[in-house]
Amino acid sequence: MTGIWTSRCAVAKLRFVTPLEQRCRETLEGSWIVGERDGVPFSYTRPSPGRYRWQWYWDSCFAAIAWRHFDPARSRAELETLLAAARPDGFIGHTIFWEHPVSGPRRLFYNVIHHDDAMTATIEPPALAFAWRVAVGDPALEPRIVAHHAAISNERDLEGDGLIGILQPDESGLDASPQFDPIWRDRAQGLPGFVRLVQRNREREFRIDAVRADGDPVVCELLTNVIHGLSRLALGLPSITPALIARCYDEPSGLFLPAVEPAIEERIPLTWTALAPLALPDLPEEIGHRLVGYLLDERRFWTAVAPPSVSLDEPSFSLREHFEGLRRYWRGPTWVNSAWLLWRGLVRLGYEQQAATLARGITETVAREGLREFYDPHDGRGMGAEGFAWSALALELLDPSNASAGVPIHRA
Repeated sequence: MTGIWTSRCAVAKLRFVTPLEQRCRETLEGSWIVGERDGVPFSYTRPSPGRYRWQWYWDSCFAAIAWRHFDPARSRAELETLLAAARPDGFIGHTIFWEHPVSGPRRLFYNVIHHDDAMTATIEPPALAFAWRVAVGDPALEPRIVAHHAAISNERDLEGDGLIGILQPDESGLDASPQFDPIWRDRAQGLPGFVRLVQRNREREFRIDAVRADGDPVVCELLTNVIHGLSRLALGLPSITPALIARCYDEPSGLFLPAVEPAIEERIPLTWTALAPLALPDLPEEIGHRLVGYLLDERRFWTAVAPPSVSLDEPSFSLREHFEGLRRYWRGPTWVNSAWLLWRGLVRLGYEQQAATLARGITETVAREGLREFYDPHDGRGMGAEGFAWSALALELLDPSNASAGVPIHRA
């Protein structure tokens, strides 16, 4: 009887996994582009061909991690294309325009200095070394990756403690997250004043030291530093987790909060990024368990398709995509990349049942709705762009052993 039950379970699992894999593979293959610019070949996964056609830095890192399940050669090609765009010092921008420079109204809010720039002058969370470790091999053996992450640290580590700062909300990849509203106010992303912020930073050539010297906001943002920390560990560099705890952990609440300069008095809304350090493999367990308490709270983050990008009890929580005609992302819906990062922490801390529940909510939703940009955290309704490549990260959640992918094993 046991053998029959095992066989039936295997068949049921096969029937479930196959549609998810099929949807992910079709989306990745349909978004793959190959070409050449000025003698430099490129190949990458468009984040969503109908809406996002250029190469976005962290989208490519996530796509490379997803490609490893089907075609590891494309994982490497994806990341090699990022490296091909690097400046001589190793810097790689937020967005690379392989086919043609940004033009028209888009240039008003894209972080380019000159009209013919081939990429933006700002960063996204520096995930390259981490993605390389997950999907390709040891990033410390690739000098271009070492140079890239050194360039990020040299330019953005303002305090000398290993943590890096951002000068605009979009550098975090979280765009219009409510956590930025009290910081940038009317210049937050998705508001009309954001164009003025971009213009002012363009005049300063997006140099964070100049922004700081002028007294404008510089933020030690959590997700940016969690990704930065994962990449440092992937490179075998000293951990920045102790520095992140020292600067951003709020002991009374048990949450992480961004460090803002100049300091602000307003309360930072509770978003999923307060829990993002769960993804760090060396986060002390006592702190991790406190964060999990928030994640598993049904009044805040534990929904049918967890986690929402903003706590349910926050006044700023919303499932709207447009506010007065402008898109404002990361204000409520669930994103697969954030669920994946928090899932890694649940697995590491031994929350097997809860990790399985979260994984099931994500994988079933993606299999049913297709690869969308984000999802309703309550019923899983697909929202935002269609054919959104990084939602293929749902594949990672099929196997708990993937929760340690990208973390070097140190043997005594």
